[in-house]
Amino acid sequence: MANLNEKKGMLIDVQPIKSKQEINELIEALGMSQNGLRDQLLFKIGVSTGLRCGDLVALKVEQLKGKSSFKIREGKTKKERTVYLNNLMADIADYIETLPFDAIYLFPSRKGDSHITTTQAYRIIAKAGDMIGNHSIGTHTMRKTFGYTYYQKTKDVATLMEIFNHSSQKTTLRYIGITDEAIENSIKSISFF
Repeated sequence: MANLNEKKGMLIDVQPIKSKQEINELIEALGMSQNGLRDQLLFKIGVSTGLRCGDLVALKVEQLKGKSSFKIREGKTKKERTVYLNNLMADIADYIETLPFDAIYLFPSRKGDSHITTTQAYRIIAKAGDMIGNHSIGTHTMRKTFGYTYYQKTKDVATLMEIFNHSSQKTTLRYIGITDEAIENSIKSISFF
């Protein structure tokens, strides 16, 4: 279940970011753009919530302003999910202050009548990835990084499978880059006696 994105005419296998240092390097690279605060928040919400890019770019100011959580009906699955924002509330509040008073979308397009597209989001994330020397970064990186980090902290693949609305644990593990080899190595490293 590789998520392949086209980059400069080549298909790339998008991967999660597996270290906090690289996540922070990417956030720093995102901050160097003309819309640095927006681009950083897009990525931070993406890796903190596991939302698909299409749902992420369509977020509205009223959904998040002053809230620690909100409900969303995911575009792909049409299932309702609660999204938690506790760690991002200050970043969101600071960013909303920079938006026009009548802004509808959290990530408005230049014209202001809609939101940025998933293609624009991909270009933003991939460019920052290139800046830090990681060429396997795309919009799915945010969702995969959320999943990988969640799994490493909790080892709770069943709940992660529910969050992602996947049909099997194997699909979820493969999606976040946990391979059979990694599972085998983790089992080998445990002493039972």
